[in-house]
Amino acid sequence: MAVAQLKLAETTGAGMDTPVEQRFWQKWPLGARVAFVIGGAILFILTAIALIFGDSLRSVRVPAAQLTIAPVEQGVFHDLIPLRAKVVPRDTIYLDAIEGGRVEKVLVEPGEIVAAGQEVIEFGNTNLQLQVIQQESQLNQAISQLQQNEIALEQNNITNTRALADIDYNIVRLSKSDARRTVLVGKGFESAELHDTVADELAYYRGLRPTQVDSNQRQAELRARLLPAIHDQLRQSGQNLEIVRSKLDNLIVRTPAAGRVTAIDLKIGENRNPGQRLAEITPDTGYKLSADVDEFYLARVRVGQNADMEINSESTKSHITRVYPQVKDGRFTVDLSFDGADPANLVPGQAGQGRLSLGGDQPAVVIPAGAFLERTGGDWIFVLDKNGSSAERRRIKVGRRNSEQVEIVGGLEPGEKVITSDYTGYERIDRIIVSQ
Repeated sequence: MAVAQLKLAETTGAGMDTPVEQRFWQKWPLGARVAFVIGGAILFILTAIALIFGDSLRSVRVPAAQLTIAPVEQGVFHDLIPLRAKVVPRDTIYLDAIEGGRVEKVLVEPGEIVAAGQEVIEFGNTNLQLQVIQQESQLNQAISQLQQNEIALEQNNITNTRALADIDYNIVRLSKSDARRTVLVGKGFESAELHDTVADELAYYRGLRPTQVDSNQRQAELRARLLPAIHDQLRQSGQNLEIVRSKLDNLIVRTPAAGRVTAIDLKIGENRNPGQRLAEITPDTGYKLSADVDEFYLARVRVGQNADMEINSESTKSHITRVYPQVKDGRFTVDLSFDGADPANLVPGQAGQGRLSLGGDQPAVVIPAGAFLERTGGDWIFVLDKNGSSAERRRIKVGRRNSEQVEIVGGLEPGEKVITSDYTGYERIDRIIVSQ
């Protein structure tokens, strides 16, 4: 036991005598350590300030050769827009199937000249023919019944007139007979019984006459009321009968006016439904121009505005005659007529280039039009600093624009320079650093 305690004491004493090595900063003097702590704190504070209040703009470095730089100028804005138009017939007549059916004959070919009323297509339609026969039969029965009603009214009128005439005749006849028999009875040449018979018959007809007159009056009023209605129904039925019969005429398609067949594509034996397009006829009424314009100009394009067009390498003047307000795929359509006679040798579908004048030239702050408009819509632009070493994003307000110029209403001053090239990839960038 004593030996164990002696060994433990030796071990413990050996451990307590082991020297502890100090860290490197603990070897510094107290002043040096304080200076180190203060310097670290200052460095931390400066770093935090830089992170919080430093430059937070999102930047990108772009070579100058990849940018298009243009000046902001006080100049004249030319209110023109480019126009690409095509030559189209002034008038086009469309032939559509009215009744439809099976194509039996095609009597013309594309490019042929046709006269007004000329037959161009013949259809066959058995079902339509049966329907017409059935409808004709029904209408003829209705017309026959109306005619019988009219005849019955006329016959009734004749019967009533004849009945009143008979009553008047009998009253006259019996009045004369009664007067003669009164004299004979007074002289004793005739019995009173015979005289009374005549007198009674006379009284009967005299009493019957007012009733017949009243009946005739009522029948006349009824006839006067019914006959016009019957006549109207007869006229309407006759018109309906003509319409029904004309359905068969519609199986033969005729041209409504003279002109040139510009489109027809039918095969013998094929079926066409009512309303389907059959052919196009172009009358000889001249040509016009049709152009598509960007929807941005819809509110500014009006009838009467002038355009200078170049067709067949010749310049010609025209003006807008119609604006179609429907917008399709971001564009709307306008029609233009030539000032004066149509240019020579025009061909439908031929294209022409020109400019449409939306207004007069006016002084304005302008910049060249560029690809940047597609990305910004004219809401912002990159403006170079005085040294041209960087450009920062700035909100602007644009007015009118054409293919070459953009009118600046606010946000830029003459003498500044802007980047007008494509802004693809720069939508979230605030600064462009221009490298040489």
